[in-house]
Amino acid sequence: MYETNTLKNHFLLPMPQMRDPKFAKSLIYLVEHGEHGSMGLVVNRPNGLNLADLLSQLHPDETVPEHCTHLPVYAGGPMQVERGFVLHEASFVASSTLPLGDLALTTSPDVLLAIAGGDERLNHHLVVLGCAAWDVGQLDNEVAQNAWLLTPASREILFDLPWHKRLDAAAAQLGISLAQIAPQLGHA
Repeated sequence: MYETNTLKNHFLLPMPQMRDPKFAKSLIYLVEHGEHGSMGLVVNRPNGLNLADLLSQLHPDETVPEHCTHLPVYAGGPMQVERGFVLHEASFVASSTLPLGDLALTTSPDVLLAIAGGDERLNHHLVVLGCAAWDVGQLDNEVAQNAWLLTPASREILFDLPWHKRLDAAAAQLGISLAQIAPQLGHA
């Protein structure tokens, strides 16, 4: 069993044998891992929406800045799919901001308005709907059963790479290519 929060701020990479379509080929940023369970955000699956879509729903009578149509929203996982999360630099703090070291997570809509308004503290961000969650010990068991690989999270992977390159870049941090790992594990 891992010490409380030792996996916080790590990436979870599914092993090739992962058959659950919600997690196969996903890259998950682990926000929390501890005595109350684990929570993460899938950071490489755009859901087809953009920030303008969300802002139009929140404030239907207001004009949305054009640049918001180019900011994708990600499908963060199968839990709480109606709930929004914004992973961003720690310099922006709102009432609902959870500090994560040099990153932070905010759940209040004011962060979306700040992004739309060009707040420079939010130059690097990911807008996500939904999350992934595990009960206490569940993620530890899945890791022990070789369902996931772990590597420390990287701001560069999160914010500087296009979504379709993030999983391979996280695997490269481990010195591997997921395409070269056999989907079936054996035991000697």
